[in-house]
Amino acid sequence: MRVFVAGASGAIGRRLVPALVGQGHEVAGLTRNPASAATISALGATAVLGDVYDAAGLAAAVRTARPDVVLHQLTDLGAGDRAANAKIRVVGTRNLVDAAKAAGVRRMVAQSISWAYEPGAAPAAEDTPLDLHGAPDRVATVGGVSALEAAVAELPEWVVLRYGTLYGPGTWYERGALMAQLASAGKLPANADVSSFVEVEDAASAAVAALEWPSGPVNICDDEPAAGHEWVPAFCAAVGAPSPERVEAERTGWARGADNTRARKEFGWVPGRVSWREGFAEG
Repeated sequence: MRVFVAGASGAIGRRLVPALVGQGHEVAGLTRNPASAATISALGATAVLGDVYDAAGLAAAVRTARPDVVLHQLTDLGAGDRAANAKIRVVGTRNLVDAAKAAGVRRMVAQSISWAYEPGAAPAAEDTPLDLHGAPDRVATVGGVSALEAAVAELPEWVVLRYGTLYGPGTWYERGALMAQLASAGKLPANADVSSFVEVEDAASAAVAALEWPSGPVNICDDEPAAGHEWVPAFCAAVGAPSPERVEAERTGWARGADNTRARKEFGWVPGRVSWREGFAEG
């Protein structure tokens, strides 16, 4: 199968490309950074230099690659700028979908998030509506997610992977990265808000498996949604940060975690790290 990976040099992309190549797929990996092209080539893929904000150039790149499927792993999180990440979800996705359609691609697998659901009492399943009526800063994030998912669903075949919070090498949650810095500064409170996590290698494994899944959204997270009261102290210990302040306020309504039953029961996807507890301990 010919696979075009947009975001091939990202945290997931760097694991996704060799996994695809190892399964015998012919992979083209898009990056806008010339320095990353050598890395993509070394992983066994054809490096494609391009910018998702250049619609014409992107269309030409996809057309030249002639992929059977496009894997959308685009993010813009390096500087911790959520507005930039929302932009790439809206504009970058729009350009990528248009390029895929123009090239006759029938299938797309795209990265989304599992903390965009509306408030509720239990971890959210895929039929839970997205939270488009919250505070303005949250609506900006969820609106970007909604736009991404709607655009991807224009393809005849599509899978949206609603990832839990990514941790592991190359993410905000590795030692020395953004969340570890906040923890070390005492700015990561242990509160009642519930999160679902997924280790970055497990996220990549789901993207490979999703090449064969039926259309629709799928939560990709581990088996243990957890309140900050539980996971924040474990994370702080793992990255060498001081013990966090415990906050007793009620949980934020939308901070409910996600249910991975569909991925497990319908598609047989099982995370290698079934809980953030073992994943954090691995460092």
